[in-house]
Amino acid sequence: MNQPLDVAILGATGAVGQRFIQLLDGHPWFRVREVVASDRSAGQRYGDAARWVLPGNPPDAVAELPVLPLDAALDSPLVFSALPGDIAESVEWRLAQAGHVVCSNASAYRMHEHVPLLLPEINADHARLIEVQRRVYGWGGGLATNSNCTSAPVAMSLAPLRQFGIEAVMAVSMQAISGAGYPGVPALDITENVIPYINGEEPKLETEPRKMLGTLRESTVDLLDCVISATCTRVPVLDGHLVSVSVRFAEAVGEAALREAWASFRGPDPVPDLPSAPDQPVVVRTEPDRPQPRRDRDAGGGMSAVVGRLRPDPVIGGWKYLALAHNTVRGAAGCSILNAELLVACGYL
Repeated sequence: MNQPLDVAILGATGAVGQRFIQLLDGHPWFRVREVVASDRSAGQRYGDAARWVLPGNPPDAVAELPVLPLDAALDSPLVFSALPGDIAESVEWRLAQAGHVVCSNASAYRMHEHVPLLLPEINADHARLIEVQRRVYGWGGGLATNSNCTSAPVAMSLAPLRQFGIEAVMAVSMQAISGAGYPGVPALDITENVIPYINGEEPKLETEPRKMLGTLRESTVDLLDCVISATCTRVPVLDGHLVSVSVRFAEAVGEAALREAWASFRGPDPVPDLPSAPDQPVVVRTEPDRPQPRRDRDAGGGMSAVVGRLRPDPVIGGWKYLALAHNTVRGAAGCSILNAELLVACGYL
C-alpha cells in the first residue's frame, strides 16, 4: 500500500479494544485515527478514558485521540469492532450501510448467512460473501467476523484434518480469564478454582467451527457435515485457551499422517504473505506435557495454534489431542486484523 489506511476501533477502551491498538501500533497497512466507546468515555482523551491493562502504555498518538460516541459519523473506511454482541448488532450494520468495511470480533453476525466467519488460513474464499452483501443490501461497505476465541484453536487444528473426513468432535475447553474481558471473573470465584460453565460459550463452539470449515455455495456457506459436542470451563490462567479435542474420521488414519497434515498446513494465496499471518499456522509439539498456555500462547506472535499430546481415543474411536491459541490475539483482535488484510488484498477495501 502507498500509505496506511485509516481505521476506527469500536469498544476501544475495553480489553480487546486495547489489544487492537497494541497490535496496530506500527502496522504497515493500517493506522488508528478514530476510537469509539460508550457514553461514559466519549469526549475524553483516550489516554484518560482507558484503564490500560496490557504491558506498557497506549501509543502516544492514540492516547491523544478524543473518544467518539457510538453514534458518531466516522471518516475511517475500515472499522474494527470490539463491542459486546448486543450493542454490535445495530452499530455494525449501520456502519456497513454507510459504506465502511467492518471487521468484527463481536458475536452478533457470525452465523448470519451472508456474513463470512473468517479464519483466513482455512476459509479465505468465504470473503466473497462481501460481494453478496453488496448485491443483496446495496451498500458499498461490508461486514466480516472472526470466531469466538475458543473456536479458533479448534477450527485451526481441524482444518488440516478435513481431508480424512471429520465425522464427530468432542471438545472440552480450559479458557483463560482474559476471555471474560476486564475486570473479568471475580477473584473469589476463580482463585484456586475451575468454573465448569461459561454462559453462551458451548453453542458457539458447537456451531462456529462447522461454518469456518464449511463450503461456500453461491450466497451462503454449507456447514461442515459433522457433529460437535462441547464443554466449556474457565481456569485461573491469564491468557491462552487450551482445548482437549477428540475427533473421529470417516477413514482410518495414522499418527504420522495427522502430524504431517498439521506440519505442512499453509493458507491459500495471498494469506501467507499478509503482514499478520504466522509462518507456521499450526505448530506441533512432541513433548508429553505441551502445549501449555504460559509457554506456547505467543507462538507465531500469538497467531499460531499449537497442538500436542496426540494419542488414540478409544471412546470416540479416533484420535485426541490438545489445541491452544492466544485468546485475545488469534482468538480476537489479531484475527480481525488478519481478516482486514485479506479484504484489502482481495480488493474489497
